[in-house]
Amino acid sequence: MLTDIISKNLEVIFVGINPGLKSAEDGHHFSGRSNRFWKVLHLSGFTDYQIEPENDTEILNFDCGLTTAVARATSRADELSKEDFDESLEFFKIKMNKFQPKYIAFLGKVAYKTFSGKKQIEWGLQSEAFLGSKVWVLPNTSGLNRGFSLEDLVIRYSELYNVINKK
Repeated sequence: MLTDIISKNLEVIFVGINPGLKSAEDGHHFSGRSNRFWKVLHLSGFTDYQIEPENDTEILNFDCGLTTAVARATSRADELSKEDFDESLEFFKIKMNKFQPKYIAFLGKVAYKTFSGKKQIEWGLQSEAFLGSKVWVLPNTSGLNRGFSLEDLVIRYSELYNVINKK
């Protein structure tokens, strides 16, 4: 089981699609060896050091949080059905209303596409808020996502970091 790492009024809550099997088994976000999330988060400026997955709660020290769009763990996100997302949407809305982050950063387009009902999603800042939070869509850092190099990921995540920190 993977527990949310969130508190009220964070700058950003990063929203993974769903837990990988290793993360669900370990109980720590992005614990798969090939996942680049923690490295990208550090290199893009969000954290002063690279957090180890077993210390994932330290992300709160940087005014960031973690959750997933769908709670069900799978080995690959493409194993999720539309029903998985549909069943998760209401719980996700309740969670975002409760915690009210300034930004919700979806990691990958699939969850935001499904939650928003939009057919086309661009990377970056979205034109509409989601329950009062600004929405940003970032590439997924999964090792299965080979469409983005480490450098590409850092550039995309740095864009959000710079907007949040008004650089």
